Amino acid sequence: MADLAEEAVPDKRKLELQEKATARTEAKEKTGKDKAAREKARASFEPTLKKRWRAWLRAVHRDVGYLAVGFTMIYALSGIAMNHIADWDPNFRSEELQLKIAPIPDDISDEEAVARVAAAAGLSGQPSDVLRAGDEVRLEYPNGSKVTAIGDSVTVQRRESRFFLRVANWLHATRGKAAWKFIADAYAVLLLYLAISGVFMIKGKLGLRWRGTLLIGIGLAAPLTYIIVAGGPDSQKTESKDDPKAASTAPSQDGIRPLPPDSEAPADDADAPRRPPARKQPPANAEDDGGEAPMRPPVRKQPPAGA
Repeated sequence: MADLAEEAVPDKRKLELQEKATARTEAKEKTGKDKAAREKARASFEPTLKKRWRAWLRAVHRDVGYLAVGFTMIYALSGIAMNHIADWDPNFRSEELQLKIAPIPDDISDEEAVARVAAAAGLSGQPSDVLRAGDEVRLEYPNGSKVTAIGDSVTVQRRESRFFLRVANWLHATRGKAAWKFIADAYAVLLLYLAISGVFMIKGKLGLRWRGTLLIGIGLAAPLTYIIVAGGPDSQKTESKDDPKAASTAPSQDGIRPLPPDSEAPADDADAPRRPPARKQPPANAEDDGGEAPMRPPVRKQPPAGA
């Protein structure tokens, strides 16, 4: 029995040594595998980046598109409205009424004459400008409404603001709005990214190789063709010089077109006396009121035509 025990001791040590050697070998193999995996990942990073950049481009394109929705609605709708500014007023809704009243007597005061005309027109508030010449009374209000009373006829021109389009047009024309100018510049940068990133989002035949190039060419050909056919901006300047009437009635930035000049007097009335230009009268009690502006605008009087 003693001999068997002595033989078992060396076998046990031998097994321990073998286990340790096996563990060291496995550790070395694992370390080598980890190192090989790291080298493989490093070697495949660049190809993976090349494969994934379109996915990142699409993701950013999507988010920028969400940011640009509100801006695009403002600029697109106001742009359409301003393109047709010669056909309609995008900022105001106008209406004209014809009414009948008793003629304004010459012997009543200016205040009473203004009150009668305003009451007949159904307008409240102080007019911004008043003109009276005999039985003719003209009133203008800050919102653009106008009232003209001549004899027993009253013409009322009312204007109501188109809230959304007026605000959108105001934002579209950035002149005089320093803070909004930089916001508009940021929106322009977003549009540039959407345009450029959209070119490279898809590869293959649906991208630049065929379909994308064709559509880009059509999109560029439209403005270039119009420039060639229309003659460019110089031709527009020539047309405006040749047509002074059209130039005089050109719409302003806020979409309001001035009225055309009055028609010339007929040949039979060439010798008829003309009214002198209207002159504003100073307020009667300017000194008594300490030089403050009167509560209502001064009334500009004109003598009758036959005076």
